[in-house]
Amino acid sequence: MVIITLGALFVLLAAIGIVRMPDLYLRISVTTKAATLGVGMILIAAAVYFGEASMTTRALAIVFFLLLTAPVAAHLIGKASYFVGIPLWTKSVMDDLKDSENSPSELGIKEDEIEEAKEEMEKKDDLHDADSET
Repeated sequence: MVIITLGALFVLLAAIGIVRMPDLYLRISVTTKAATLGVGMILIAAAVYFGEASMTTRALAIVFFLLLTAPVAAHLIGKASYFVGIPLWTKSVMDDLKDSENSPSELGIKEDEIEEAKEEMEKKDDLHDADSET
């Protein structure tokens, strides 16, 4: 019971972090860490509760793959977002990719795709601004 409650609290913290964090990169960090830990704890609690070998094996396999894939996915989403041009928070202290040798073209991202993504983001921002004014 304690493990599932802690897991639910971590998932709640992840949800609050999505709302409270100022930029995409911090939101990705919060959800990757807190939600992964929370869901993992909930699954471990389910494995302990049911106590069957098949349920425990499934829960542990899900936790293993979640811990394996979530950080990698978050890293790739963050790096792609950076190269598309999503700005860092204005109070960010470090920008590790600023002088990086990895350019979008070296990573297989075409310049026209970046421009298209920026235009789509601007259109969405314009629509959002128009909706919020009315």
